[in-house]
Amino acid sequence: MAKKSAIEKNKRRAKMVEKFSAKRAALKAVTTDQAASMEERFRAQLQLAELPRNSAKVRIRNRCEVTGRPRAYYRKLKMSRIALRELGNSGQIPGIVKSSW
Repeated sequence: MAKKSAIEKNKRRAKMVEKFSAKRAALKAVTTDQAASMEERFRAQLQLAELPRNSAKVRIRNRCEVTGRPRAYYRKLKMSRIALRELGNSGQIPGIVKSSW
């Protein structure tokens, strides 16, 4: 099980991303717009830099929904390999059985 503080920090980051996503997208659109003047683009870049760092989407870490583990994460299932194996062995995930040959 991951530390509660790390899990909560990741949740706070996700909330902050949601809060600033519209503003961040608008500023990014101005910075990449070739028709805008150089001063306008530079001003938008400075405003983008003033936004909180945790409002960037890349700061969110994929974590297992069951244990909070940050590594060996399956995106499709939203869980780690260890949690997947435990739930699969106990028969709680349909279609997953222990392999043997």
